[in-house]
Amino acid sequence: MITVTGATGQLGRLVIDALLKRVPSGDITAAVRSPEKAADIAAKGVRIVRLDYNALETLGPALAGTDRLLIISGNEFGQRVEQYERLIAAAKAAGVGFIAYTSIINSDGNPMFLGADHKVAEKLIAATGLPHAFLRNSWYNENYLTAFQSGAAHGAIIGAAGEGRISAASRADYAEAAAAVLAEGRTGVFELGGSTAFTMDELAGFIGDVAGKPVSYVNMAPEDYAAQLKGFGVPEGMAGALADSDKYAAEGWLFTESRDLETLIGRKSTPIAETIKEVLGA
Repeated sequence: MITVTGATGQLGRLVIDALLKRVPSGDITAAVRSPEKAADIAAKGVRIVRLDYNALETLGPALAGTDRLLIISGNEFGQRVEQYERLIAAAKAAGVGFIAYTSIINSDGNPMFLGADHKVAEKLIAATGLPHAFLRNSWYNENYLTAFQSGAAHGAIIGAAGEGRISAASRADYAEAAAAVLAEGRTGVFELGGSTAFTMDELAGFIGDVAGKPVSYVNMAPEDYAAQLKGFGVPEGMAGALADSDKYAAEGWLFTESRDLETLIGRKSTPIAETIKEVLGA
């Protein structure tokens, strides 16, 4: 039995769909906080269980009978370490034989604020002594949806990533990679990034090509970028985290020369230009 946490999230749903191409639906469990939101997944023959990272009593029953577990990283910043501690301990107690975890690219040294909890999660999983896989994802193409739209509308995008190269790939690419690891029980550390990296200047050019108008990239100091994001209505904590991520993207922390993603999915990753066309309807 393969169990996927966070299965009603954007990545989780794609992982379920990718798994259904590889294993029988009866071998898949979708572990979700709100089972009523998973009716469409259940309709595909997938077993649904309630698993709430913050409700200890749900963890053991949800993980019972699980052979391979995918932990999709949560988004409750400030609570994630405690959540991982509880979940990983419950997984070991339930007799789970293999744990995969969606981490961040270059996790060993990545200084991003968003990378800190991933480092802890990896250490907790390794300490169990269980076979495991770390799926160290770079950015999603879809992280730039707002940039696609604002660039097409206003002729400019903003950020603080300088000339840093970013090895992004589509969310579906990362989901396929996770499904391959789970279906085959592959262990190891997988540095997952797009086949072709880009700078923000190049991203602006791609948007302009699709929009049919010049689009420029305005690079800002991280603190100014955070302030601008807050002015757009982004919550202060998230604005700071995004600016921090761009700061370190400028230093190359979202870039990888690894071809692990290509190896796992058996093809080149989805170019960001293709995602731009899909989003802008070109």
